[in-house]
Amino acid sequence: MPRIAPIDAARADAATQTTLAAVKSKIGMVPNLFTTFAQSPVVLSGYLALSDALSRGVLSARQREIVALAVAQANACEYCLAAHTLMGKGAGLSAEGLRLARQGAAADAVDNAVAALASEVVARRGQVTDAVLADARLAGLGDAQIVEVIANVAINILTNYTNNVARTEIDFPKVDVVLAA
Repeated sequence: MPRIAPIDAARADAATQTTLAAVKSKIGMVPNLFTTFAQSPVVLSGYLALSDALSRGVLSARQREIVALAVAQANACEYCLAAHTLMGKGAGLSAEGLRLARQGAAADAVDNAVAALASEVVARRGQVTDAVLADARLAGLGDAQIVEVIANVAINILTNYTNNVARTEIDFPKVDVVLAA
């Protein structure tokens, strides 16, 4: 049972109803995370605005999903692991790609650099070493990609922590938080 209840969209204010209707129109459903965020309409709209902006950045959809999976695994967020496993498949990640992303890795050198940097940012709370940045740059990441990895880590920490605190009911196919060997 959720510790922070999702709002009932039918009882939300008009602006929140409009926002949630736009989400449903865009993705075909209103995830429980969004109705939980809607407890604070500014959080919901801020999340959606940053998410939309990041979707137009230099990181590909696959790379953003790699970051999301690495961060969700690091934070043991069952909700985000479920959601981003599904979205990762949609972004072209294979079963092996999904597993690697959760481990902070990828088969492709640039994607691996994205995954490794995201994992280091989370593990070190942003206090990454010069060597970590040098490795990212050596693998082909530019400053724009590095900054976007950080931003994607941040937005995923917001969703992870919200779901972990709220115990948001998972409305995606469930995924075991423990990685199989």
